[in-house]
Amino acid sequence: MITIALDAMGSDQAPRPDVEGALLAAREYDLRVLLVGQPAAIRAELARHGKRNASVEVVVASDVITMRDPPMQAYRKKKESSAHVAARLVRDGKAAALVSAGNTGAVMAVARFTLGMLPSVARPALAAPFPTARGGACVLIDVGANVDSRPAHLVQFAVMGEIYYRAIFGTRRPRVALLSIGEEEMKGNELVRETFNRLKETPIHFTGNVEGRDVFAGNVDVIVCDGFIGNIALKISEGLAQHIATLLKQELKRTVTAQLGAVLSRSAFIEFKKRTDYSEYGGVPLLGVKSPTVIGHGRSNANAIKNAIRVAAELVRGRVNEKIEQELRLPAVRAAV
Repeated sequence: MITIALDAMGSDQAPRPDVEGALLAAREYDLRVLLVGQPAAIRAELARHGKRNASVEVVVASDVITMRDPPMQAYRKKKESSAHVAARLVRDGKAAALVSAGNTGAVMAVARFTLGMLPSVARPALAAPFPTARGGACVLIDVGANVDSRPAHLVQFAVMGEIYYRAIFGTRRPRVALLSIGEEEMKGNELVRETFNRLKETPIHFTGNVEGRDVFAGNVDVIVCDGFIGNIALKISEGLAQHIATLLKQELKRTVTAQLGAVLSRSAFIEFKKRTDYSEYGGVPLLGVKSPTVIGHGRSNANAIKNAIRVAAELVRGRVNEKIEQELRLPAVRAAV
């Protein structure tokens, strides 16, 4: 049975959604979950769910990293936080993966410096799935782990993203593209043009450049960019999805005819909400660290926590880290890096 260490004090409403999500994941996916945090608060939430689940255990952590804590300061000064204790459980072999919906920068720092980096990886990267018009998902990497990147880093991000896509979405040979301001090879800044030339020499299925609108089209599976651009794309997409949902609600309440149409289209709206709901994807993996790490949104509900734990378990089962290390050592990839 795979064991996941969950930072139970991570989310904005912790530990309620964290505990409920852990219980759901343990039951649905046959996993063992270590709930790391302040025991009184965690046990109070466990009591709300009645019968004790033997696959869910409480591990004491005396401190909590808040969303207001500066990441590196939190890493250095809050060594007994729930995120630190959970990471040490993974480092020491008591759990196979780390999950947290806490302060993203702090969790990245804790994971990077407590778990360490894979030997062949220069920098970690966050890989975020986006729903596409074709019903599947496109992964954008990096979405914020690195503000500045070099071509060698983007090549590694491409390899890591391709392996992640294979493991999670089951596609044998994912289509990998590079985010630019045009599809032509000569488009983009110096970083993009140099990365384009290097990716052509790798064994991955590189299809060339794509533009921002292609993230949702479904024509490619993995899109590579630096973390500065990727994080902006992620935040704009999140804001746009919320804005569209708000506009729909306003318009559907405007007239009696619209309200009737809303009733008749209820199943379609439910499906739309599900396809655009971040909680269905759970969290974003931090690829490149030595043990699988998944970082959830601070607003994570129980469903998001459950799915973040599921993703972590899939990364373990898919031996993603082992494959990343193997493929980054391939001569063609090393030459491109």
